[in-house]
Amino acid sequence: MTRPFQVLGVQQIAIGGLDKLKLQKLWVEMLGLSVTGTFRSERENVDEDICAIGSGPFKVEVDLMQPLDADKKPAVHATPLNHIGLWIDDLPQAVQWLTAQGVRFAPGGIRRGAAGFDICFLHPKGNDEFPISGEGVLIELVQAPPEVVQAFAALAAAPSTPA
Repeated sequence: MTRPFQVLGVQQIAIGGLDKLKLQKLWVEMLGLSVTGTFRSERENVDEDICAIGSGPFKVEVDLMQPLDADKKPAVHATPLNHIGLWIDDLPQAVQWLTAQGVRFAPGGIRRGAAGFDICFLHPKGNDEFPISGEGVLIELVQAPPEVVQAFAALAAAPSTPA
């Protein structure tokens, strides 16, 4: 499955749900994040997949968490997240491809956002026609301006050096 777009970056986030496989459907399969590790803690009541976007100074963690016991505290699933924003290199292509894969978008389509960039939102809840969603999280896709796309392209093209 080849995506005609890339997610370029996001600030660190942690997302909780009752079933991290549902979270993985969107974050790993549809948006293409890679699982870089796992974390499991009885004390923190969490079974977590640590995913990554970007590399080097642009690398950002996205933690997909489910409770080990939904009736115990902390309830990592009870506050999934209000909304996050993702830089996208080609927003129209992303919307077209994700829609074809069954991702549900919130009403409004692509439009100018408050910061002046084109945006749209993935719906927090799926339905019969579009079952893939943010699983309770509203996700904003933001068209990255040319300078952001170029910075990530330069980073990807640069030879890697030891830290």
